[in-house]
Amino acid sequence: MTRMIIGGAQMGGIQKAETREQVVQRMLALMDQAHAAGVSYLAYPEMTLTTFFPRYYAESRADFDHWFETEMPNPQVQPLFDRARAYGMGFSFGFCELTPQGQHFNTAIVVSPTGDIVLTYRKTHLPGHAEFEPERTHQHLEKRYFLPGDTGFNVAQSQGVQMGLAICNDRRWPESWRVLGLQGVELVSIGYNTPSQNNLSRDEGPEKRLYHHELSVCAGAYQNATYAIAVAKCGLEDGYHMIGGSMIVDPDGFVIARATGEGDELITAEADFDKCAFGRSTVFNFAQHRRIEHYTRIATQTGVEVPQ
Repeated sequence: MTRMIIGGAQMGGIQKAETREQVVQRMLALMDQAHAAGVSYLAYPEMTLTTFFPRYYAESRADFDHWFETEMPNPQVQPLFDRARAYGMGFSFGFCELTPQGQHFNTAIVVSPTGDIVLTYRKTHLPGHAEFEPERTHQHLEKRYFLPGDTGFNVAQSQGVQMGLAICNDRRWPESWRVLGLQGVELVSIGYNTPSQNNLSRDEGPEKRLYHHELSVCAGAYQNATYAIAVAKCGLEDGYHMIGGSMIVDPDGFVIARATGEGDELITAEADFDKCAFGRSTVFNFAQHRRIEHYTRIATQTGVEVPQ
């Protein structure tokens, strides 16, 4: 029986001119607010430490290596780890990872209240494209600067809760949620940096993008009987706009906390993780109701193949 106050630390836009140290000070201010509100676990967004640089094209990918972290924690973020340990608070956040082997990933971690990294996840579903495409209203070059994640979707127990991670576009894919659900996940933290305009469709603006975001998170939480914290980096960033919509969703798929603006903002809710057990023992009792003999196509086929 685990109850705790969980929080989402929404971040306003991070400009190219901001340093890691300046960003961490903003993160610490939100962590202080969370501590004052009794939060035991705090989730930060995707790419929390930097601007969303995949909107820019560079001929040489190595020109953007300065946006990546080569160790975690490092001296710039160590104050965040120290403050959380002093508060006895677990947290998660996203950053850009450059491995010793020279691989680039869009990464997120869960950190325990003792300051230990207990779960590392690398983004699986990379959106966008790899080359400059002039027909787009703006570029979204994640496929240029990152490799698809190699971790898979795993869970780790921390603070008495089975925790999992997803990043941005992952939230739109039911497979992400189901793999976590099959491991008994009770809390999924999802950071995102989502442009407010579909760069290939002027008909898909902020209203539709916010709807699809909420639909995806609420459905994923409900269908897998888990709490979810979806937290944005949003607002204007280097002149480009990203949606807000940070929220906390319960295992019944209801939004129980929601951000009101597009700046640095804390949202909180009390989570009773016993509620996860009810959903997965009734409607979503996987052991009783799943029929995996009919699901082969999901794991063996990527693109659409119309039967002849």
